[in-house]
Amino acid sequence: MNIYEELTARGLIADCTDKDELVKRLASAPITLYCGFDPTADSLHIGSLVPLLALRRFQLHGHHPIALAGGATGSIGDPSGKSAERVLLTREVIDANIACVKEQLRRLLDFETKTNPARLLDNASWTAPVSYLDFLRDIGKHFSVNMMVAKESVRARMEDREAGISYTEFSYMLLQAFDFFHLRKEHNCELQIGGSDQWGNITAGGDLCRKKLGAQVFGLTLPLIMNADGSKFGKTVAGAIWLDPKRTSVYRFYQYWIRTDDRDVIRYLNYFTFLSLEEIAALAQKHAENPGAREAHKALAQAVTDLVHGPVATTEAIRASEILFGGELAGISETTFNDIVGEVPSKGIEVAKLADPGAPLVELLVHSGLCPSKGQARKDVEGGGVYVNNVRETNFQRAVTTGDLLFGKHLLLRKGKRNYVVVTAK
Repeated sequence: MNIYEELTARGLIADCTDKDELVKRLASAPITLYCGFDPTADSLHIGSLVPLLALRRFQLHGHHPIALAGGATGSIGDPSGKSAERVLLTREVIDANIACVKEQLRRLLDFETKTNPARLLDNASWTAPVSYLDFLRDIGKHFSVNMMVAKESVRARMEDREAGISYTEFSYMLLQAFDFFHLRKEHNCELQIGGSDQWGNITAGGDLCRKKLGAQVFGLTLPLIMNADGSKFGKTVAGAIWLDPKRTSVYRFYQYWIRTDDRDVIRYLNYFTFLSLEEIAALAQKHAENPGAREAHKALAQAVTDLVHGPVATTEAIRASEILFGGELAGISETTFNDIVGEVPSKGIEVAKLADPGAPLVELLVHSGLCPSKGQARKDVEGGGVYVNNVRETNFQRAVTTGDLLFGKHLLLRKGKRNYVVVTAK
């Protein structure tokens, strides 16, 4: 199976220019391709994964990927898919963002292989030296305003009378086209890929390459992802899901994928993992037969978390998830446990109350809100429904002391299968 057939089988092609010619070109020899990302933050988010993983898929098939950091375009802001103008970033912020994102790319692309190593380029390196007059004369003259206005990304903003579009954002298309021209000329780059919202920018770049270089180039777009329930992919109540664990913890990252809608899980296995099509088909069969087992969800969450954060971090995230299903706490790190704290109700207590001889468990159950009264707490304990740090406790006279605290500060109380409260000593 060649790369085009694989992308098609995974549902990863939205559109492409000159399909038959592109298929023929891909079959003839390795191709150099690029995908751009604007460093608008110090981390990529999971919405960037589809095109970046597509670069990796091309690389695995022997092609030559370029990840293009938008040091120039990022200072302008792409109007595609945006209802309002972006906040402009300083060069210092953009440089810092690129440095952070570069480290994330090292997990997604292979920069070390000797056969077809990935490259990271910054379009500021060839855009910044060009004067405004030279850019207008050499690049701008090849674009008609009529053509630019007809592009969906521009037209949509122009039809919004309140938001409109600034001349700055209107010029974005020319800058991205200049990138394709430069990469074709200097790096023999023949293919640009991106989300389907980039179609107008990609085709503009192709036109420029043909007009100025007389060269054939290709564009291929990938589908923009929406969840089956109509919600925006990669967004939660807490905000975007980032690749940087300082922004989105590994535990929360893993949880995002494990909670994937049943209707989306097989599609996302194709989009976001390198599991073979045969492995995904087997998971799809198991999912159809017994969706409650959630084997497909577990495979998705593990594969994507492995890819972005590594197997060690994934194992921690899985253990943290198991804790909320009664798993053992032994050996869990404080960082991982702190992620759990944010997932369940919490209650503070003065540490002095836990000093020897300690606080009666039944009082703590009432204090935590797990039980309405000491009498009910006693019945729940004697009935075997109460757990201290995920260990069943049947002695209602049990006292809890500072020695029971996890990491010297936390106590995990549970009643029944799913009712948790973290009591934190202060």
